[in-house]
Amino acid sequence: MTTTAVRPTAPASRNRTGENARLVAAAAVVLVIAVGSIFVGVSDVSLPALLANDAGAWEIFQVSRVPRTLAVVLAGMAVAVAGLIMQLMARNRFVEPSTVGTVESATLGILVVTVLAPDSPILTKMLVASVFAVLGTALFLAILRRLPARNTLLIPLVGIMLGGVIAAVTTFFAYRFDLLQTLSNWMIGDFSGVLRGRYELLWIVAVLVLVGLFAADRFTVAGMGQDFTTNLGLNYARTMRLGLMIVSLISAVVVTTVGAVPFLGLVVPNIVSLLFGDNLRRAVPWTALFGAAFVLVCDIIGRTIRFPYEVPVGMVMSVLGAILFLFLLLRKRNA
Repeated sequence: MTTTAVRPTAPASRNRTGENARLVAAAAVVLVIAVGSIFVGVSDVSLPALLANDAGAWEIFQVSRVPRTLAVVLAGMAVAVAGLIMQLMARNRFVEPSTVGTVESATLGILVVTVLAPDSPILTKMLVASVFAVLGTALFLAILRRLPARNTLLIPLVGIMLGGVIAAVTTFFAYRFDLLQTLSNWMIGDFSGVLRGRYELLWIVAVLVLVGLFAADRFTVAGMGQDFTTNLGLNYARTMRLGLMIVSLISAVVVTTVGAVPFLGLVVPNIVSLLFGDNLRRAVPWTALFGAAFVLVCDIIGRTIRFPYEVPVGMVMSVLGAILFLFLLLRKRNA
């Protein structure tokens, strides 16, 4: 006589259902913030004006407000996920594309195209920026492998120094070619210039976020080290190359379209890790939602803090992100 053990699947099923319900609720909150963002601004774009079929309000709504909100959401989701992947690749919670030289390398690539081929389309700038971002990120990872010890605070400091060197080179050549003002537009994230027809490249990063979600299990394993990954039969080098391409492409597209978005890829993944753990498949959706919400809130603050004037979202995020970064550093040190 044999007996068959029955797996207790009901609790796991209930956990998944509860997790999905929380994700839906969080997505609804982000949607509410996004809808509210559409009606924030100097021009009169209000619900009564739209319902009254005001031609001017509808034109601003379609040409400016909706594209801007979509750009904010897409950039926030993508940069936050890129930061999460970057942290797993570096095996350090205090790095992100804007602190390891990736964003600075992408900016250098755009500067090179602007100097050598100023009439190039934005797609060409994006491709060249992607190549430079890949090279900059690969250089950081190569330096990282040669560090004598993986001190928690040493790695981000090395990344910041590398980014500072690349930024200094970029600033020097921008000065020589009288492009400092243009350079500042790439280094400070600003959504005020986003219009219909000038943000559509950001849909590329939405695809890259989905790729990151599908490859989440691979990145989770790769984050445990090369030996552990190889023992499980996973190609460590191929996984790292995939992560490198995702991070670099996202950084290049965002910088080319709206400029650098600092600290987002640093603080959001850490907050998600504190709340939901380190499983990447579970963390990616939450990271994307938190990133979108964070940029939306910062963009609304930037549009209202000196109304009717506007503060670039990059400045708002630099202040809030730096505060959160210091908090995370002090918390890690005390732990």
